[in-house]
Amino acid sequence: MHAPPPSLRVPTRGEILLLGTLTAFGALTIDLYLPTLPSIARGFAVSPATVQLTFSAFFIGMAIGQLFYGPLSDRIGRRPAVLIGCVVYVIASLACAMAPSIEWLVAGRFAQALGCCAGMVVARAVVRDRYDHRDSARIFSLLVLVLAVAPLVAPTVGGYLAEAFSWRAVFLVLAAFGGCVGAAVWFRLDESRSAATEAKARGESVIGAYIDLLSSRRLVGYTLVSACNGATLFSYIATAPDLVIDIWGFSQRQFGAIFAVIAVGVVGSSQVNRRLLLRYAPDRILGVACIFAVGFGAALLAAALMDASKWVIMAGLFAVLTSNGFIAANALAGALNVDPLRAGTTSGLFGAANFALGAVASATAAALHDNTPLPLAVVMAVALVVGAGAFYGLAHPRHSVTA
Repeated sequence: MHAPPPSLRVPTRGEILLLGTLTAFGALTIDLYLPTLPSIARGFAVSPATVQLTFSAFFIGMAIGQLFYGPLSDRIGRRPAVLIGCVVYVIASLACAMAPSIEWLVAGRFAQALGCCAGMVVARAVVRDRYDHRDSARIFSLLVLVLAVAPLVAPTVGGYLAEAFSWRAVFLVLAAFGGCVGAAVWFRLDESRSAATEAKARGESVIGAYIDLLSSRRLVGYTLVSACNGATLFSYIATAPDLVIDIWGFSQRQFGAIFAVIAVGVVGSSQVNRRLLLRYAPDRILGVACIFAVGFGAALLAAALMDASKWVIMAGLFAVLTSNGFIAANALAGALNVDPLRAGTTSGLFGAANFALGAVASATAAALHDNTPLPLAVVMAVALVVGAGAFYGLAHPRHSVTA
């Protein structure tokens, strides 16, 4: 079954909810799990650092898995690819729930990532299959509304499950969630891959497709600007608990509130971006947003160097992270527009790069952490400068599509 070419039809609420849920698969799997870390460490009698390996395994799985599902969805279709991912996710979640050792749990989290990343890859590809460049950017901004539910709700739910039952209950809930998503995909998600996409995928090797995509200056530029700006969020997540709770003295509940405020800020900026797209091209908004993001990063770095108050630092962090709402959707839409017949493969490459660079940024920020906000500010400022340079040096419309 093949889909018609992209149209300007308005997506239904059901479509937005399903695609948003697929997009939020990874975030929900991370955020629901966060409150269980102390109880897992106690249960297996291991150090918190050892439990952190479950995060490393998850991020590695997310990066590797997206490189697999992207070409697969171009070749066999969007629906089969995401259904395979849901099956893997459910089995892996059950394995995590029954883990007899921390090593088993680490392996289970890796497999869990291999499953849930299918939803992220396919959701992005489906949007590009159905909508043109500007409209896809608007849809991606709309999906942020669903994506924002994860950091707002999941940590609270995960904490309740871990306290009322045990950390294993979290994985049972995730397994049930994966099953429900699989059922929704089976009954509600229509195939969107075109016949031309299938023909192109079957006529080339996966390695050849990736090499061809990486030869595109614009695709590399869009991917880097997104990955660099996403790296600011990854580095914040890696260092924020120590910074906000241990150093600034906020409670865990207050930390959750701060995280929620940032999430609301990202949602707000993404919805402003959706309105701006009615008047301006995605690349124009992206270019201006990159400049502002660099300015926010520089201001944050200056504040950290001057040992400014925690309130000033938090304002700078809010500004930097909120700018992602103007960058992420437009960069993603631009990347998927470079070669629409390889939407799945492009989506996989785009997602893998974002997770890989995010992992590097978070590891760097954590390694440099010195009980001040300075290392985080440095990592963020450098990432934002590199991202802006990638857009203006590689992805800017003055470069040809094939350059």
